Amino acid sequence: MFYFNKIDKSFSEANIPVLGRSLPSLLDEACDRFPNAQALNQWHKNGCDSQSNQEFRLAAEELALGLQTIEIAKGDRVALLMHSGVSFCLADMGCLLAGAVNVPIDLTQTLDNIAFILNHSEAKALIVSNLDLLAQIIPYLGEHLYLQSIIVVEVPDNWQQKKHELLTCREVSTESGSSIVCEANRLDSAIANKATAVYHPACLSIPMLLCRARTELSCPQLPQCIQLFSLEEIQAKGQKIYNTAKTKELRASIAAQDLATIIYIAGETGQPKGVMLSHENISADILTTFKTFKHLKTGAAETVLSFLPLNHIFARALIYGHLNYGHSVHFTTPHRALQHFLLVKPTIVATVPRLLEKIYHKICDRGSKLRGVKKNIFNWALRLAQDYELGTELSFFYALQLKLADILVYTQWRSPFGGKLQYFISGGAALKAELANVLSAAGITVLQGYGLTETSSVVCCNRGQLNRAGTVGIPIPGVTIKIDRDGEILVKAPYVMQGYYKGPVATSLVLDESGWLHTGDLGEFTREGFLTITGQKKDLFKLSIGKYVMPLPLEEYLQQSDLVKQAVVVGTNKKFCGLLVFPDLQSLCDDATIFDCSLPIGDFLQQPVVIDLYQTLVNAANQDLPSWSKVKRFRLVNGHFTVANGLLDSRLKIRRDKVNQVFANEINAMYREERSIAIASLENEKGRSFIKLVHLVSRKTAMKKTWTWLRSLSFSQWLSIKIHKYHWRNSPSNPRQSAD
Repeated sequence: MFYFNKIDKSFSEANIPVLGRSLPSLLDEACDRFPNAQALNQWHKNGCDSQSNQEFRLAAEELALGLQTIEIAKGDRVALLMHSGVSFCLADMGCLLAGAVNVPIDLTQTLDNIAFILNHSEAKALIVSNLDLLAQIIPYLGEHLYLQSIIVVEVPDNWQQKKHELLTCREVSTESGSSIVCEANRLDSAIANKATAVYHPACLSIPMLLCRARTELSCPQLPQCIQLFSLEEIQAKGQKIYNTAKTKELRASIAAQDLATIIYIAGETGQPKGVMLSHENISADILTTFKTFKHLKTGAAETVLSFLPLNHIFARALIYGHLNYGHSVHFTTPHRALQHFLLVKPTIVATVPRLLEKIYHKICDRGSKLRGVKKNIFNWALRLAQDYELGTELSFFYALQLKLADILVYTQWRSPFGGKLQYFISGGAALKAELANVLSAAGITVLQGYGLTETSSVVCCNRGQLNRAGTVGIPIPGVTIKIDRDGEILVKAPYVMQGYYKGPVATSLVLDESGWLHTGDLGEFTREGFLTITGQKKDLFKLSIGKYVMPLPLEEYLQQSDLVKQAVVVGTNKKFCGLLVFPDLQSLCDDATIFDCSLPIGDFLQQPVVIDLYQTLVNAANQDLPSWSKVKRFRLVNGHFTVANGLLDSRLKIRRDKVNQVFANEINAMYREERSIAIASLENEKGRSFIKLVHLVSRKTAMKKTWTWLRSLSFSQWLSIKIHKYHWRNSPSNPRQSAD
């Protein structure tokens, strides 16, 4: 029985949580039950390298033993600054087998944040993909107090020469005691051969403490010696001491409750915070999730294409599940994913909504280029798909039409994916309901789930017949969810984190005494018990009139347009809502007959014809909102949102506090009445919107300026504005048009 909005939701299923497993045990089970000669496959520009799960396990064991030879002990932190792929999986599993706690670092983090993570986690070793990444972080290691070893995965053929160029420190004995001599280039062989010099061939130079001339430092001034190795060298160390007894000792020392990883996510203060997850947190979550997929096969019967970053828990947890089931996993990069669909012919692909949106837009673009009967058939099939709704019973005639559309059109939509795709698993952000419906109607099943890093990935997901568009599914076994009085989603499960590393206060803010995790997301349950995400608690802001505003609906609507790159609603403690619109300048300038693209950007965005076009979009977005949530004024701003400039967090969510700080001048200008022009939308009796410009200082002046501007428009400019409005209102990507 389901209660609405405030009471727990926990589905009773045949499956129960799979507890008590370490992550290496998942690989062991697969090697014994589902041996696969092509379990892990790495695609690169020259082809594909394959590895069996037994070969992978052996390599991980050698790496684990090798790590022990450089004094990596149980509980020590090992940071991973790596590109996603088989090498990441090897480093990850090697650390886990050694009893170490790995710390994956997002490659989009700033260098300052990377240095912070290395210090805060007290990482004893760092595994880095290549010398290019190493070169970027070396200047930040001068004040590192804990790092002892750096391991490079991909090294050039002349590795020994390169290594000697990087290792430049030696100890010199003098009458006054020991000192360290460092120089920026390779040691002079004559100096190195002196009897008084003891060369340290594995110590990495720290350029922060060096100049081009030789510098002498007393021992206390030099940071702890950082050794430099290749991954192959560490594995070779492990091979020398490898035996079955030692590998059994490795496994015997690992408990399911041991800390497995610390994953750093964006913190409210700007500094990252580390989520602590145990072996059991992750293994129980992914095994329980996989067991809810009744038709999921084992062994090489399932082929997976992976291109999402493994430093995020979503993709990483899925890989553990695929390893346990013995699936064939193919790793590629996001920009090569579409190319490898045809080569790999995957059955399962994990993705983010943005890729699905691109796929949908490509489908629409191809359809728009058709002519005659083909175009009519395409439009009929598209409208048919837009009318589809997951979970509803189809009439005989509608089902018949879908089958015909599948033969004529939908098979062409599916062909770029290789022909064997069973479903996309979508996570990381909200998936639009209409997109899930359209793709599902075309035989491209999309299963959306919900979870956080703090919950080891999944807590809810759609699966099988339990799939509804616009929702994130039902809770997996072991998860209890309730909606708090303010609409916040609370979660209790064995998959919830141990806490934030060195963050007892931050932990207490999200984990209450009763064990409920306060997610910060807002949601509600449908009558069938499917969870829908309605927003984020931190996104809510309060107007000075006492009303709360949820900005996401308006922002998401505007971002459907090709003309809008980003939109941010503002207005905390103000009388009304304002809006920052970040135009897509390329889309605007595609039609140079309307806009003068030769103007400086600031002047270009102030052209009345440009403002009028965006006002049309704002009017449409305002239509169904409560009066206090409607945008009264907006500002066109040229800017970019990236993780590097701080406007996006690691989850690619807008950091509203940072936006308010960076664009404070633009925001304040909207609320300075003496300098503002408010643009209001009125409705006539026929329901058609028209624009009225009202100058708040002088209505008479405003009317005069408006009339002057209207008279200055040529007929072609006026007609072009009307055409733009028409195309937007009738575009398949317009959700209101789709809803109609």
